[in-house]
Amino acid sequence: MDLFDVIGPVMVGPSSSHTAGAARIGKITRNLLGSQPVHAEIGLYGSFQKTYQGHGTDKALVGGLLGLAVDDLRLRDSLEIAKEQGFTYHIYKADLRNAHPNTVVLDVDGDDGRHINVQASSIGGGEIVVNAIDGLEAGFSGHESTLIITYADTKGMIASISGAVSAAGMNIATMKVFRRSAGGEAMMAVELDGVVSPGLLSFISDMKNVYHAVYLPKEASD
Repeated sequence: MDLFDVIGPVMVGPSSSHTAGAARIGKITRNLLGSQPVHAEIGLYGSFQKTYQGHGTDKALVGGLLGLAVDDLRLRDSLEIAKEQGFTYHIYKADLRNAHPNTVVLDVDGDDGRHINVQASSIGGGEIVVNAIDGLEAGFSGHESTLIITYADTKGMIASISGAVSAAGMNIATMKVFRRSAGGEAMMAVELDGVVSPGLLSFISDMKNVYHAVYLPKEASD
């Protein structure tokens, strides 16, 4: 066993940033994709790029993409598990500007044809920030119950979505909204106090001008 092999429930490992944080990024990306990943292009930047093999960052990212939690000891065997499941990946050096030293860019294809691009940073102590999704700013941690909604930037959308959340008896903790341009594609990251029901997610997904909605449950470790 090496140091990475004891990343267990207390997150003991060579680096919480390079292993636990990386595993969280991989798993959140899988959840955002919403299907079984079949291939990933993994761009590593900064410290991730320089030390990923020694710190097990590659194992952590791949393990997260396979759906393994931070405290799952199978993370140490994730590359072999990926091969068994037919999941392929390619690691390359990402060229980014003004990014956190521990940043990764993930381009992931799902078995249903869906594709997602996620840029995220591991900022220390296992904490992460999802910086962008499909080129749109995001800026959320994934710790709280979070709705990620991509939609057309039309009048009344924010009010309609907020109203649906309120009608479901939920309280909005934070809301971040970004758009490519006025009237273009927009994204909303809504952190909530409580658990989103399948009915609420379905209702929002079916709203006019909503392209895609995904729910990230509150992490059990919190």
